[in-house]
Amino acid sequence: MRLLVMPLLMMASPAVLANEPSNAGSFNEYLSQLKQEAIDLGIDKATIETAFPKIKRFKQSTPPKQDLNLPASLETYLPATVTDANVITARAIFKEHKDELETLGDKYGVQPRFILALWGIESNYGAHLTSYPVLSVTASLAYESKEPSIYKNEFFAALRILDQKKMAFDDLRASRTGSMGQIQFTPSMYLDYAQDGNGDGNKDIWNNTLDALASAAAFLKSSDWKNQETWGRQVKVPQEFDAKLASLTVKKTFSQWSNLGLTRFDGSALPARDDMSVSLIMPDGPSGRKYLIYDNYRSLLVWNRSDYFAISVTYLSERLKYPPIK
Repeated sequence: MRLLVMPLLMMASPAVLANEPSNAGSFNEYLSQLKQEAIDLGIDKATIETAFPKIKRFKQSTPPKQDLNLPASLETYLPATVTDANVITARAIFKEHKDELETLGDKYGVQPRFILALWGIESNYGAHLTSYPVLSVTASLAYESKEPSIYKNEFFAALRILDQKKMAFDDLRASRTGSMGQIQFTPSMYLDYAQDGNGDGNKDIWNNTLDALASAAAFLKSSDWKNQETWGRQVKVPQEFDAKLASLTVKKTFSQWSNLGLTRFDGSALPARDDMSVSLIMPDGPSGRKYLIYDNYRSLLVWNRSDYFAISVTYLSERLKYPPIK
């Protein structure tokens, strides 16, 4: 789902919008094609005529070498992503806004700690937002891509957001990869799941935290989130273990995993229940961490198909749960 999103922690050098496209003819010709497609799709003429003159070629510089040195494993990735400061902030927000978060959780059937953790990982609670015109970003990405259909679809989705007459061109801002607001929705995700969290008639995931959190919760609910279950658990496997069983396509009951020698991370027995089937994953291979993951973890993968992303969200959620916030 999150094909437009760069991996977490991959910081790029500043991107700029050129006043004039470096390849003005070809990019302008491409915009003309997009404009005709927008007309064919039934986008309002006034929206098209207002938006297209403002679209500029979005130029991205190459990330410097040091920015490409991503953490090599979860052992380094998690401490860098879920810092102590991040946890302290999350717990303070949870304590201060407990009632609002619980009301939100009850409405959408998603535990508040996961909503808050998702917000923290995506934008550091709204503190880390980039601000580029989403139409310029998505049009440029489509123009430069060898497989432009994904970016074109997001470009037209952004036009449809403008077609709703709730926001102006300059209000519709995104990251350098086309993801928007405090929860980093793509334009198509916004159209499908954005919510008016505070009842003011708008769906402002950029400036209104309740709108952003309600939208995140709505997405998870649509992805079959189970409010009565957690996400999974870290486990240990025996030394002689068939690593081929570590796959999202392999599902077994806890008893079946226990019979294969799996235990909780502290060495104690797995839950004595066979009413659910779960999968084993090893994001860093047999020498790294192992997890039994449940359906809610799969819902996070619908948001972003990255185990590192999903585990960082779940890890932060656990830091919110333990010790209990009084």
